[in-house]
Amino acid sequence: MAGTLDISDARSLIVGPQAGSTVKTVRFGPNGGTIATRPGPWQLRPTFFADISNRNLGDIVRLRRPVTLPDTATVQLACCMMRDRRIGAIMVTGAEGRLAGLFTGRDAVCRVVAEGLDPETTRLCAVMTLEPDSLPPEKRAADALRMMHEGGYRHLPVVEGWHPIGIVSRGDLIAHFGRPVAVSG
Repeated sequence: MAGTLDISDARSLIVGPQAGSTVKTVRFGPNGGTIATRPGPWQLRPTFFADISNRNLGDIVRLRRPVTLPDTATVQLACCMMRDRRIGAIMVTGAEGRLAGLFTGRDAVCRVVAEGLDPETTRLCAVMTLEPDSLPPEKRAADALRMMHEGGYRHLPVVEGWHPIGIVSRGDLIAHFGRPVAVSG
């Protein structure tokens, strides 16, 4: 599959089997191989889905309390919060509650564990992503998905001024709309 989908035109793609075709797969186990048949080959089917373009980020994050920590908090505290709340990123605030950075599970692995740092003593300000891209609440979900795709990241803070009001992830947006959304091919 090749190409890129412009998600700003209120179209999404869903993945589904092509009508009337099947794919045979062979699975090997302790008793030899078995042949399974499933629908396929898979294709991307365009479908009109206006919500993805028209829904603004403020509407999506307004029912959730933003998860933030000060930049002086430890990595261990941030990781425990992410585990307990089942989230993949925490917005890090600095002076006057302004967004200073973003700390993700990927930061924990690449900047803490891989570097041999002690999570109990390492402060978020030393390992967070500084000045992450963000969007105001009046921007559309399609704008957020486009930014995440182009920037190669999965979490995007939603801010009013510099104050965090929420965060959206690629997974949240896909789950919110109830179907897979293809942003690239």
